[in-house]
Amino acid sequence: MTDGDITIRLASSAAAVGATAWNACANPECEPRPHPFNRFEFFDAAESSGSATARTGWQPGHLIMERESDVVGILPMYLKSHSQGEYVFDHAWAEALERAGGDYYPKLQASVPFTPVTGKRFLIRAPEDRKNAQRMLLAGAEQVCRDAGASSLHITFLPRDEWEFVGKAGVLLRTDQQFHWHNNGYASFDDFLAALSSSKRKNLRKERAAVRDAGIEFEWLTGSTLKEEHWDRFFAFYMDTGGRKWGRPYLTREFFSRIGATMADQVLLIMARRGAHTIAGALNFMDSTALYGRNWGTTEYVPFLHFETCYYQAIDFAITHRLKRVEAGAQGAHKLLRGYLPTPTYSAHYIVHPGLRQAVADYLSRERVAAAEHLEQLVERAPFKKSAKHEADTDDL
Repeated sequence: MTDGDITIRLASSAAAVGATAWNACANPECEPRPHPFNRFEFFDAAESSGSATARTGWQPGHLIMERESDVVGILPMYLKSHSQGEYVFDHAWAEALERAGGDYYPKLQASVPFTPVTGKRFLIRAPEDRKNAQRMLLAGAEQVCRDAGASSLHITFLPRDEWEFVGKAGVLLRTDQQFHWHNNGYASFDDFLAALSSSKRKNLRKERAAVRDAGIEFEWLTGSTLKEEHWDRFFAFYMDTGGRKWGRPYLTREFFSRIGATMADQVLLIMARRGAHTIAGALNFMDSTALYGRNWGTTEYVPFLHFETCYYQAIDFAITHRLKRVEAGAQGAHKLLRGYLPTPTYSAHYIVHPGLRQAVADYLSRERVAAAEHLEQLVERAPFKKSAKHEADTDDL
């Protein structure tokens, strides 16, 4: 596809684009610690490790925009043969089309594999070209969808400005929510606790004390402190817990070695141990403003260990390192009682079949209203004192 001096094509992998070109689009501001899930190193680790491949139902097909052979824009995409590992659920849509005699798969997914974290989906090298580049990449993605015989294109966990942009182009819009912790200038974990209502504060202290009384200690591993033996142990936790939850965990052992080798300064591995034995771990990524909780696992049940490892240790780390927020991953209203506030998330959906498109449009118009009302109700149940200052992105609906 060409438009003047612009060419749009598909790349078979992140490696086919290259680290320099990819990161120039993903991080044009050249921040020292960019959004971790837009980096070439994360996409390449997922693909080259065998985690996101055609065999696993994630066939890379990244949309590349070039001007005179220079990559100036990227829309990361995958041709999917299922709806797993996306965290925006469309199984009912697939069933509806297949009952009507159509084929929902393959479909196109514009996202970061296995990662429900909001971030730019249209990676544009020159900010001044952003709107025009987004328009061209969206048109190119819709054309690929039709040419590939895909039922639909799904752009998930995109920021609100991109969501509104594609909505104006006629793409169907969807909202959901996650739970994020906000650092309101806390000097310590006790300072954060002081902002909670009395009953919630007592509950958090009780949970933390139970883990401490069980003899559990924690280690924060990042940068050069991360070793292969840590990944070996964490992978055992990940496989054990993931196997019981999902049946087949997504990530291979090689994936963790790759991110350890190329992204260690943006990785935080929280390991829980009792004496000489490490029994649980939580994998987080970070940039200059936020900590992103991603995977957790354990081989031993200890009451409240999950909450401590994934939520409270993350808060402790964020306060210590003056990060603005902790994003604790998808779903989980239980996070609300632990100081994580509801935050809207956004996705956009282009559906080729006119009948399914109209049915989904009708459904989404009702779902958005219900989602907004539910988020407001959750905010009212926040565990903070009524007089305490705390943030929630409810104005972002």
